[in-house]
Amino acid sequence: MNRRLAQGFDGDAERHPRGPVEAVIALGANLGDRSATMGAAIKDLARVPLVDAVRVSEPIESVAMKPEGPDAEAPAYLNAVAILTTRLAPSVLLSYLHAIEQRHGRVRSAARSAGEPGWEDRTLDLDLIAYGSVVSDDPRLLLPHPRAAERDFVLGPWLAVDPDAVLPGAGRVDEVLRRLREGGRR
Repeated sequence: MNRRLAQGFDGDAERHPRGPVEAVIALGANLGDRSATMGAAIKDLARVPLVDAVRVSEPIESVAMKPEGPDAEAPAYLNAVAILTTRLAPSVLLSYLHAIEQRHGRVRSAARSAGEPGWEDRTLDLDLIAYGSVVSDDPRLLLPHPRAAERDFVLGPWLAVDPDAVLPGAGRVDEVLRRLREGGRR
């Protein structure tokens, strides 16, 4: 295997551990056969080089989020979380996630930085939520995901897969989720 996959690009090697790391991936789909697409995407994740294990939550359904808030008129999302044990650098893993999205018909309406939310409906969305305890403010690779602590549909499934999960910078996922639900935000 090419060492470049584990080292990453543009100094990525300096920002992540050398051994296996648990990476948290949020999966979502609200167009087409959501269940089949997500099942195929999970198989694709397991075939990514330097991925040693994949644990996946049960899928949940959630209302589509738009800039104005929840949109019950839009097709509902099917969401899940996968935890990968990987030796890939985070930038390389993100590139694989984008390739899997494209393979499943994902069309991005506009180029944007990782910090800008996208609101379009999609056949598949794969977000890198966390990569071990790595924190990055690089606009190409924001870690942890800047809106993860605001998303019940990410935190709930993540907690189901890893009851001891910690979101870097926010704390234990069970506590973050409790605060989110008490605040009435989804």
